[in-house]
Amino acid sequence: MIEILHLTILAVILVSGFFALWFRNLLSSVISLAVLSLFVSLEFFYMQAPDVAIAEAGIGAGLSTAIYIIALRACGKKQFRKEGER
Repeated sequence: MIEILHLTILAVILVSGFFALWFRNLLSSVISLAVLSLFVSLEFFYMQAPDVAIAEAGIGAGLSTAIYIIALRACGKKQFRKEGER
């Protein structure tokens, strides 16, 4: 039973990493990276490293995702001008 849980976590890590590269929409890629980081923290917890799991969940899934989303929103507000326009 434990091995099935371990293999499921590893499969979700692989699938979310693939989707992070495959999506064309950047917000979808960021969400996929957040899922990847969350399951990596579960893997750390499974490997009996709870301090590393907490750091990964807090920084990897929480802070990094928030920074990526803020950056996407900031870049999306800019209107690009065509060449020759002022």
